[in-house]
Amino acid sequence: MRFVLPLIFLSLMLSSCIRKYDTKNYKPAQEKPNILFILVDDLGKEWVSTYGAEDIETPNVDRLAATGMKFENAYVMPQCTPTRLSFMTGQYPYRHGWVNHWDVPRWGGGCSYDWNRNPSLARVVKDAGYATAVAGKWQVNDFRVQPEAMVDIGFDEYCMWTGGEGGNPPSDIRYWDPYIHTKQGSRTYDGEYGPDVFTDFLLAFIEDNKEGPFFAYFPMVLTHTPFVTTPDELEVSTDLEKHKAMVRYTDKILGRFMSKLEELGIRDNTMIVWASDNGTVSTITGTQNGRKVPGEKSNPVEPGLCVPYIVSAPGLVPEGVTTDGLTDVTDMLPTFAELAGGTLQPGYEYDGVSIADHLLGKADDTPRKWVLGMGGKNEARLTDKGVENRFVFRDRVLREKRFKLYVSTERRAEKLVDVLADPEEKINLINSTDQEAQAALARLTPLIDTFPEKDNDPIYDPLPPRPWDVPVTAKSQVWKE
Repeated sequence: MRFVLPLIFLSLMLSSCIRKYDTKNYKPAQEKPNILFILVDDLGKEWVSTYGAEDIETPNVDRLAATGMKFENAYVMPQCTPTRLSFMTGQYPYRHGWVNHWDVPRWGGGCSYDWNRNPSLARVVKDAGYATAVAGKWQVNDFRVQPEAMVDIGFDEYCMWTGGEGGNPPSDIRYWDPYIHTKQGSRTYDGEYGPDVFTDFLLAFIEDNKEGPFFAYFPMVLTHTPFVTTPDELEVSTDLEKHKAMVRYTDKILGRFMSKLEELGIRDNTMIVWASDNGTVSTITGTQNGRKVPGEKSNPVEPGLCVPYIVSAPGLVPEGVTTDGLTDVTDMLPTFAELAGGTLQPGYEYDGVSIADHLLGKADDTPRKWVLGMGGKNEARLTDKGVENRFVFRDRVLREKRFKLYVSTERRAEKLVDVLADPEEKINLINSTDQEAQAALARLTPLIDTFPEKDNDPIYDPLPPRPWDVPVTAKSQVWKE
């Protein structure tokens, strides 16, 4: 008996660590799932309790993870615009050209996300028979110049914060009294809270299209600065208190979507994807698994680009799974296309790969051997040639499950870290004698030569000059070559 008990205990321990995927109860692939993609703004793992955050509780996110698949190794770009364009195009920034942030409504320069020159995820799922809608933050088209840009990009319905429009101060507001663009035009919504306007819009869209299939994209304005109060916590005063209130309200909004899907009886066939576009802003520090983690937005360290990423559909996705499978933001377009039964637009090169089989429990891992993150603290620049990136070859990182290689602007391997053993990334293993580190270096270094020598600039046909634009020579806004 004294030998049997340890064996039983060992068996239970192993069974709790290793999950075998059972697909017998999942819907057949030909039944197209609804897709709800919620992209939170500026939120690192250190502010999500299911990832070990200790200074906050996010019960709805935790419930989503408990009923789905939680990724430990999901990568985005460390800055807003590169991530969002990589999602829409299925391409890395060096290919689609938005390597740096460029706020089109504010800075213009004839630039836009040009749906005639770039792939569009929305068009892919729309062509597959999906009703499509988007609400929230965009910033890569100026709705004064292109009022129906969202329809042209592939969304049937839209409700968008315009982004701060140059020469139009009310448009800077995204929270209380937000300035929002719909098919009825742009205006201030007096007395309303922007996140609620966007949420109500998408919930109504989901109810109207409950027979499916639908694709709803929610690029949230929460939790981006400015730090503000929320309808639930009107008395908070410090930036940290406001940040926590904004995170809690983000969690509440997720709960509203989950409740609506359950009420409509479509929760099992609706794939909720919940992720963040990059890490937390640098002025906010959180505690995660006993360690203080400063916000690393715009930095290619792990808290800046390895983000919370959860996928849940109780009738489709295995429940309660934590996966170390590698994925990055470029994978969403081919993954959603496969789930939707869609076809990638011809004539483009795509960097993403579908992870649909892993999400559906048909494969124990993703097809990825490595993921990429690139970009940082700089905006693009406006020259007499148009909007251009600030580097010929932007620095980047290549990440395996354990090791991560930093690549310099001179296209050289400059730092290798073991992210599991060294989460603060202080120890450079480039010259280490450790055999596993050297093997990783030998795997990752040759990838550098597979990248183009020059990163693309944003790919667009220039729009006509806007009457409110500042001339290109104005040093305060743009830069002359």
